[in-house]
This record gives sequence, C-alpha cells and structure tokens, in this order.
Amino acid sequence: MTNASQIKEHMEVKGCDGKHVGTVLGVKDGHLRLASGIADLEIDMGMVDTVDHNVVRLKKTAEETARTWH
Repeated sequence: MTNASQIKEHMEVKGCDGKHVGTVLGVKDGHLRLASGIADLEIDMGMVDTVDHNVVRLKKTAEETARTWH
C-alpha cells in the first residue's frame, strides 16, 4: 500500500491506462479526495498503485474508476 504522506494536494491522478481521473484535494481516513471536473469525489487508498513525479497512478483504468462513482 502506498504511504499517504507521499500524496500531496494538486497532484494529478491517472488510471493505469494513463488517462486523467482527477486532481488531489487531500487524503483523509484512508480515502483519496479528488476533484474530477463534475464533483469532488473519493476513492479508497487501496486503489493507489504508485506515486511518482507528482502523479498518483491507480490500479484500475480511468473508466473502471469512474464506474465506482455511478
């Protein structure tokens, strides 16, 4: 599991397919809060694969991640 302290506000969040998912608003209670154009959303920190070069990469594609919000 990724260390939440590595994730900073304004980092870009991408799916494992490289597509944009949102922008980090913060981390709280094991969830990654992000702005995604339509609304502020949350995803479980367990979905985070890696954090590098100001990008949070998820274990799922952008489309798979978006399905969890509908």
